[in-house]
Amino acid sequence: MLDRDSPMDLHEQLSNTLRRRIVAGDLRGRIPSIKHLAQEYEVSTKTVERALATLVAEGLIVARVGRGFFVI
Repeated sequence: MLDRDSPMDLHEQLSNTLRRRIVAGDLRGRIPSIKHLAQEYEVSTKTVERALATLVAEGLIVARVGRGFFVI
């Protein structure tokens, strides 16, 4: 889970968590929906969107309109 007492923003913590899961091979193919991730990590959908945008910018995932996010 994410540490709400950490000085690091929740979206940064979430992007770090998802990045580790991708690198470890635990997260492949289609990434769960924004709503699912928000529920799983107990954060807002906006927080998930920011975390996913970070991973897109890093080139780890790609967004497909109407289909979701996918690990490259």
